[in-house]
Amino acid sequence: MTLQVRAPASKSISHRMLIAAALAPGHSVVRHVLDCVDLERTRAILTDAGARIEPLGAGDWRVEGMTEGPRGSLSANAPLSCDVHESGTTCRLLSAVLSAGRGYFRIHGVPRMHERPLGALIEALRSQGVDCRCEVREGYPPLRLCAAGLPGGDVRLRMDESSQYLSGMLLAAPFCRTPLRLSLTGEKAVSWPYVGLTLQTLEDFGLHVLVEERRSGGIWQSADWRKLASVRPADIRLTVQPGRYACGEHTVEGDWSGASYLLAAGAVGLHPLCVTGLRQNSLQGDRAIAEILRAMGAPVEWTPEGVRVSPAALHGVDVDMGDCPDLVPTVAALAAVAGGVTRIRNVAHLRFKESDRLAASAGELRRAGVTVDEFEDGLAVHGLGRQPTVPQGTVFQTHNDHRIAMSMALFGLGEQPVVVDNPSVVNKSFPRFWEVWSMLRCPVSN
Repeated sequence: MTLQVRAPASKSISHRMLIAAALAPGHSVVRHVLDCVDLERTRAILTDAGARIEPLGAGDWRVEGMTEGPRGSLSANAPLSCDVHESGTTCRLLSAVLSAGRGYFRIHGVPRMHERPLGALIEALRSQGVDCRCEVREGYPPLRLCAAGLPGGDVRLRMDESSQYLSGMLLAAPFCRTPLRLSLTGEKAVSWPYVGLTLQTLEDFGLHVLVEERRSGGIWQSADWRKLASVRPADIRLTVQPGRYACGEHTVEGDWSGASYLLAAGAVGLHPLCVTGLRQNSLQGDRAIAEILRAMGAPVEWTPEGVRVSPAALHGVDVDMGDCPDLVPTVAALAAVAGGVTRIRNVAHLRFKESDRLAASAGELRRAGVTVDEFEDGLAVHGLGRQPTVPQGTVFQTHNDHRIAMSMALFGLGEQPVVVDNPSVVNKSFPRFWEVWSMLRCPVSN
């Protein structure tokens, strides 16, 4: 028997398409938008800044875009309140986008959000003349913006901590008065595939970005960004001409991040599982879960219905996850069930997510009796070669992190249910997760 479930809508693409539609003068329709807390925050801020966003039902939204860009308050003493709650994507993308508007904005969230860095983005915005003031700690929210439009020109930007800094600047760039050229600096460019999602969104809304690579001899040449799996910061730059977002109708594809837990369940559960609604040629970096599962020994195949994964005896792998960091909790849980050691590398930036995801994943795996070595940039998981025998009465801690909660659910595929301290944390990205999980015959207590 093969179970079949539909992947949730992509959270990353939902954010980008709603923002683009809100910035496009005229009427747009965005279909299959993910219904979750993070998207509620993005919609609310875009609405307060001048867009009209109305539900059509079934995840579809009608958007009347801003005519002249984001509008803030006229008073420095009463800036427009932009509560991002705990959505890092909302915070980083909209900090840049609102800076391209006019008026006063205050960007803030929950206490953990105020511990997540924004320094590289703030530095880039200040180089554009934006008055950015950090209320408590330099380089971190809460942040007050005094926006008067962006001039454009040359901007240098570090991407060591997050690709969302670059994505935010790209989304804001069409509002610049002159072309904006973004040159990357720093040691590395993390999560590059997410930049591809932003470039695709801009193209879908009628805007072109010139991407250039520096070749041998220091010569800059135009590059096809769809073929860039990764980049060296010193050898890449992107130029956006001033322009207008074009309104239209768009559909959000399925989410490989949210689907990763379902696909993993197919590998370590009792029955083969087919996940529908995913694009095989997706630009999402988290499509890498299919190849990681194959590398660990799971049968993975594309069928006319979707991606089918079957149970198998898994083995450890050595994997660089710098371009797919959201998969780390899933892969760590798979590694616990696999035989041998799994080494997860190049994800030091995971320490600045909703939780310190490296420490949180390691701690919860140890709670299940799994040996884990923690490094600055990753983990080594010593797999058991079977499902962990979780001690009776164990309560897994979610660390207020949706991805930790959903990854720990993989330990409840046998007879014993998983118990987590805060099941509702999944509302951040996959509100129907526990409902879908119950369809896989995985009982969850709370």
